[in-house]
Amino acid sequence: MLLLLIEFLNFHGVKIPAAFYFSSTRMILAALTSLLFTVLLGPFFIKKLYELKIGQSIRSQQECPVLAQLHEKKKDTPTMGGILILSAMVVSLLLWMDLHSSFTVLLLITTLWLGWMGGYDDFLKLKYKNSKGLSGRKKLFFQSLLGVLIAVYLLWPTVTKSFEEGRWLSPPMAKQEIQRIDKDGSKTEFVAMTLTTKEYSTQYYIPFYKDPVFVLSGAGIIVAFVFTVFVITGTSNAVNLTDGLDGLAAGCLIMVSMVLGLFAFVSNNIELSRYLNVLYIEGSGEIAIYLFSLTGACMGFLWFNGYPAQVFMGDTGSLALGGVLGVSAVLLRREFLLALVGGIFVAEALSVILQVASYKLRNKKRIFLCSPLHHHFEYKGWPETKVVLRFWIVSLLLAMIGIASLKFQ
Repeated sequence: MLLLLIEFLNFHGVKIPAAFYFSSTRMILAALTSLLFTVLLGPFFIKKLYELKIGQSIRSQQECPVLAQLHEKKKDTPTMGGILILSAMVVSLLLWMDLHSSFTVLLLITTLWLGWMGGYDDFLKLKYKNSKGLSGRKKLFFQSLLGVLIAVYLLWPTVTKSFEEGRWLSPPMAKQEIQRIDKDGSKTEFVAMTLTTKEYSTQYYIPFYKDPVFVLSGAGIIVAFVFTVFVITGTSNAVNLTDGLDGLAAGCLIMVSMVLGLFAFVSNNIELSRYLNVLYIEGSGEIAIYLFSLTGACMGFLWFNGYPAQVFMGDTGSLALGGVLGVSAVLLRREFLLALVGGIFVAEALSVILQVASYKLRNKKRIFLCSPLHHHFEYKGWPETKVVLRFWIVSLLLAMIGIASLKFQ
């Protein structure tokens, strides 16, 4: 919206500083906007949630007696705080992002789609006593459907071109430098080759290695399709599983989104991307802006969500925020980087998978005292604040390793 306003003012002879065109400026403004939005509107929002009696449900005595005792005080704490986070992000998007960019539209759709699904899930839990909300199969269906739609747009040229021809979206494009050497070996030059949406969406990169580790083509497109859906769905669920202690998910989200935002910013600058051996992705600065708005919103939310929490984000926030990270990683071709810097999310998801598998395959024997992983440490006697702080430290360490991979490749 800001860019449209600037174009309108320039057309009428009003000069606006060029800095507002830069993604770096809009990244900072987006983060500040979402931060101030959540901090300033947080008290009013929380008050309304208390009035509506939207209290958090906790595990029953039969299911987890220790957790039921430890988390008894959380019972009446309002949930669905994700509405506040997502609202702040959408406001930042409308103010500071390019509304003609396909990245902007894809991230907005992800936020609204998964935010609605998570909100409906929270609503069912609150409306019907002892309800567990949407079934796991229904959640997985809606998450996978979103992943399928995004995969189709990225990997099916006919669909991509139809949006371009209709002037709805400008499709993602990337540029890759190829080294050319004369026959006699005397001269070397680098030539930039433009990659279509499908071509760049089938390249896969790992941290600390500058070239794509593999490029899928032919029947491999099916693998790329499935992997895209897996990353989006898996990240959404992993963040949801991590959201179990005061401030845990929000703090980890801040660190992961900042790292991905930094990569998006570098990918958007042709000189920086060349220097740091990162794939140049035209317009990826819009992804950086949205990720920084996510960072600011989570910082503001952490003001109220830190121990003892005044509000929880609920599935409304965790499912949508995880989905945004997954979609961003797919668009940036940094799925394996997300697995690295989001190691806490991966560990939490794996702990649940292993626990369920062990219970079913080993005659009801468990690996962990309780899952997800953060509850295992609570069972061992760690105070909640210590679990959260140590998980934050690990998340920060992984974020530092992820940033280091920019230089050491």
